[in-house]
Formats: sequence, structure tokens, C-alpha cells
Amino acid sequence: MFKYGTPESVGIDSSKIKEYIKVLQGANLSTHDIIIMRNGTIVYENYWKPFHKDYLHRMYSVTKSFVSIAVGFLIQEGKIGLDTKICDVFPPEITEGACENVRKQTIRNMLMMATGWPCGAAYFFSRKPNDRLRDYFWASGAFNGISREPGTYFEYDSTGSFVMGAMVEELTGKTLMEYLREKFMDKIGVSKEAYMLTCPGGHAWSDSALICKPTDLLKVANFCMHYGNHEGEQILSADYLKEATSNLIDVHRGEGYGYGYQFWTLPYNSFYFNGMGSQFAVCSPDKDMILICNADNQGNGTAEKTIINSYFELVHNTASDSPLPENKIAHDELKSYSESLELWHCNGREDEKSAKINGKTFVFSDNPMTLSKVRFTFSGDEGKMEYTNKRGAKVLNFAFDRNYFEPFPEGGYSGDVACGSVPDLHFKSANSAMWVGDTLQIEVQIIDTYFGRLHMYFDFSESGKVKVTMQKIAEDFLHEYQGEAEGCEE
Repeated sequence: MFKYGTPESVGIDSSKIKEYIKVLQGANLSTHDIIIMRNGTIVYENYWKPFHKDYLHRMYSVTKSFVSIAVGFLIQEGKIGLDTKICDVFPPEITEGACENVRKQTIRNMLMMATGWPCGAAYFFSRKPNDRLRDYFWASGAFNGISREPGTYFEYDSTGSFVMGAMVEELTGKTLMEYLREKFMDKIGVSKEAYMLTCPGGHAWSDSALICKPTDLLKVANFCMHYGNHEGEQILSADYLKEATSNLIDVHRGEGYGYGYQFWTLPYNSFYFNGMGSQFAVCSPDKDMILICNADNQGNGTAEKTIINSYFELVHNTASDSPLPENKIAHDELKSYSESLELWHCNGREDEKSAKINGKTFVFSDNPMTLSKVRFTFSGDEGKMEYTNKRGAKVLNFAFDRNYFEPFPEGGYSGDVACGSVPDLHFKSANSAMWVGDTLQIEVQIIDTYFGRLHMYFDFSESGKVKVTMQKIAEDFLHEYQGEAEGCEE
């Protein structure tokens, strides 16, 4: 579908792309892949090892934009309108108990996240309902005091996006992915491997859990940037997508940011798909340019602006409307530099301090992590943390100045269904460490169908005492790795 070419062939300077990637590296971002395309030509595509072209990546809230596309097709088929009330779509037994404000709520309100009952993902994870769809309506009535007149103002409503995905399934008799494939994804070449996790109750986890290849996201972004036209065929209403990707409501996120119908808007007449942790598809129709980024920068409050603003400054805004003279030296340097890139890891080598704690066991008083015992052993540039918590004895391996890849020792987290527990499931992890003074810092990156970060700090004293601080940044897992503990040498 797409062709490949040099950046210069479409008016982009290879050295500017290299400068951009170096900015991301300099900011210590955990980047997984970057693709840049202009005029249907991919001019940069790189995967930070161990990620690769065929890796099926969790897209988080990028999924919401796919819901908007599906809603556009329902409108085009005449099944609903923007002013259809959401409670009129489902059978009464599903919506019974809904508060008055949710009963007034239209599809337009929901697409714009100006709902009567803004219900975030945190609420869903804390309740863990057996049926997420029914729970949305029931809870709006049970907690009626905090609902509001729909259309009042923007407030991020993740579960509202899920409800619209369930609406697509209710009205079509197909899963959300089946419907999207039938309407346009098969036609534009989205891979057969792309899929979506589900929620309790059986509906697609349509606010968070699309899993696909980065090039799949590129194809869908290109479809939207050309307003539903694919190779001369108008598949989805251009008017709908133009409205969906325009700034319809103030989101108070700073100059140039706004929200349409499940799409965010940006300066330079651009819009983007936006997923937690830095899943982005930045589309600039005026330049016919797309940036795809996948990463896990959860907890990094500056990552989004670094990725997007630097892209505009260094690549987008410097692009010429005409081809540039080919620059083999600059292009070869970009290629060579990119091939050396790998997933972020701690940047410190093994230290003599390791010898002081090598083979020693530390025991802990009661603590939120239920951590009772830890023992460290070291060999060369690798280390091993043997520890015991309420779920039993475990081993975490790590490396200095690189990642150690293994299944994370804690199991029993969610699989293909949200809020579940699969006893023998262990997410893939990348573990690295470094010494900072007398503190051993261990960084764990979960890189699976779920992404997460775990920061662990072990502060050792000359008297044989140790203080442990653990901080997890992950949705609904790693809860056992949050808090502080004090211990001493056994």
C-alpha cells in the first residue's frame, strides 16, 4: 500500500529526523517505535530492540478513535444520529437505573466527552463489575448526586467510549473488530492479527485495548487524514471525519489542544490519536504527514509534549513542499544511528558496592508490599533479587547498563479479559539496574499486552539496615509493589 523512500524525496532533511530521535533519546524516553510518512511514502521506520515490525502493540486510548470511526459508519448507515440518546439504543433492562442526566445524554455528548456521568478507567478498575456495560448505567443512578447536565463541559470519560463500542456491537450483532474489518479495515490492509481485549460482560474493551502492528495504526491514521477516502473510493463520510477531527470543545490543555469526536486536535491544523504512555498517530492533512509513535512513558508528565512538540519543531515545520537534493551521508548516518537503538534501560554499570551486599539476606517488618525477605547475588553485569511476599518466594533477574528480559515473577494478572486473574500468566518484563550512591535502583518495564513501570530503590546503610521504596505505574496490576519497607541484615 505504502512505498518507501528517502526523507529528502518528500522534502524532509534526514539530519532533522536524526536530531529529533536524539531529542527523544536525550529525554530518556522509553520509545518502542517511530514511523514518519509523507505523501504516502514511509521515510523513517524504526523499532527499538526488542520491538519489531510485526510486534502487536497495545494501543490504549488510541482505541477510542477507532470507536469514533465505527460510530461514523453507524450514522452513515442510518442506524443512529448524533442526537440519538444513548439510553434509547439499548434494551431497557440494560439501562434501568440510569440517572436523569444520562438519560438525556446523546451520542454527540459522548463522542465529545461532555457526558452527564463522566466515568474514568480508575472507577472501572476499583469496582471490577461483572458486566461493565450494565454497571455504567446502574452506577450513574446510584451516584446520581455527582452527575451533571450533558454537554456542559469536557471531562474525560473513558467508560463512555466503552459504552459506544458496546453500542456498535448491540446494533450490528458483530464484535467491534468484526464490524470495523467489514466496513474498512480489510480494504485498507489492516493485518489479520489485530485484535481487541474484552471487558467483563463480553463486550470489546473499546476504550483501551486495541492490539495491532504499528503499520496498522499508520494505515488507519492515513484513512482518517484523507477523510475516509482510500485510493479514490470514499468509504466513510468526509464530512463526518472532518467534524470528528476538528476542535469542537475546549479541553484546557494549553494552546492548540482541543477535542473532537474521540480525536484530539493540535496546532497546524493537525489532529491525533492519543493513547496512554505515548501511543500517538499525529496527522497533518495540510502537509500530508503522519507521525506514529509507540512507547511506554507512563508517569512522565513531559513525554507527550517532548514527542509532539519536537516533531513539529524539527521535522514537520522544516519540511519543504518540494523534494530536497539527496544526501546519502546524512541518510546513512540516520540509518546507522537508528539501528543501534534499543529499549531504554538504566545507564549505570556494576559497582563495587554490589560486593558489600552480595549473598546477604535482609528481613523486613510489616509493610504494604508484604515483603518479608530479600537476598541479592551478583555475577558480572547481572544480578538476582530473591524475595518473598505473601504470594511466596520469587526471583527477579536484572542487568547493569542493559535490560534482562524474562517473565515477571508475579503472576495472576489479567489476560484477554479486563479485571480478571490468570494464575499462571506472567507478563514479559525488561529489568535493569544501577547504583546511585548507596542506593540500588532497579527498573522493571512490563512489555506485554499490558504495559507498566516499576521503580524499586534499596537504600543500604553501613549498619546493615535497608530501606525499600517501590512505586508502580500501571493500570490495575503491580499493586503488590507499592509502598515503603524497612529491614535489616538477617
